[in-house]
Amino acid sequence: MRRKVLVIEGDGIGKEVVPVALEILKDLGDFEIIKGEAGLECYKKTGEFLPEETIKKAEESDIILFGAITSPKGVKEYKSPILTLRKLFNLYANVRPINSLGLLKINGYLGKNKFLNIDDVDIVIIRENTEDLYVGFEREYLDIAIADRVISKKACERIAKFAFEYAKSNNRKKVSLIHKANVLKVTDGLFLKVFYDVAKNYSLEADDYLVDATSYLLLKNPKLFDVIVTSNLFGDILSDEASILAGGLGLAPSANIGEEKALFEPVHGSAPDIAGKGIANPMAAILCVAMIFDYIGEKEKGDLIREAVKYCILNNKVTPDLGGRLKCEDVGREIKEYIRAKL
Repeated sequence: MRRKVLVIEGDGIGKEVVPVALEILKDLGDFEIIKGEAGLECYKKTGEFLPEETIKKAEESDIILFGAITSPKGVKEYKSPILTLRKLFNLYANVRPINSLGLLKINGYLGKNKFLNIDDVDIVIIRENTEDLYVGFEREYLDIAIADRVISKKACERIAKFAFEYAKSNNRKKVSLIHKANVLKVTDGLFLKVFYDVAKNYSLEADDYLVDATSYLLLKNPKLFDVIVTSNLFGDILSDEASILAGGLGLAPSANIGEEKALFEPVHGSAPDIAGKGIANPMAAILCVAMIFDYIGEKEKGDLIREAVKYCILNNKVTPDLGGRLKCEDVGREIKEYIRAKL
């Protein structure tokens, strides 16, 4: 089956890192590639942040490879393209691997993160992607701003099952729910109850931690965690924090997975301060390509990409954010050459 991939570069460094990642995708697989527009630059050109044409292309695609978006300030009609796509296609599971690729054990550090005195890290954070405060139900009453937090039993069951199934199929041992049920007694209380109800159907260890304790323990003792499942806001914050354990946002890929399609995006933003300089780190986007191959059942290709990324880091064939001197395209070329030599 020849899958259709919609490529949305977006803004800033998205236009630099996505083309590099796309070359690796095309080298390793046979895909039909189509292009779409979204973001601030698209808005300036068309008056829309996410044109209907792009949405139609997304409907027709199996996979979306997304770059980065610059969020404007003071534009009332702005709606996040990525949040819109997640909602439109019910991409309910956000998957963020936090994997140091075995480099901490070898080097004692990864890139500039020399303060890390821990063993290698291999955590997956799974975040419910459709509810919580991100539903955008906000209003003002007199001088009070109010936001509704939506947590449903259906969404809790679905994401908990996804987390346990992910753990089971990837030979993981434990799933941990992160919550704040001691304060948010109704919403997180529901999530906590549903989580343990779902856990009864699996022969995996299940436990839970408060989100504030987790933010400390992720850096103090990350070995406590294997697969983490949590709500939208907590997952957004914790996954960015945990990325430091794997070298920072320049090495942080993510997947947004639904029943029928999936969207993959590097976690870093559009980085307008370095856009156009050619020094953006393409590794997160390239690791998204590895996740695409995992998603379509070709994990050996995903592993080869991760092996190539590790090789480049070990041999200092990296961009300035990781202490190297290479340009974005140079890193892509080094990774492609490594992969081709292994095929």
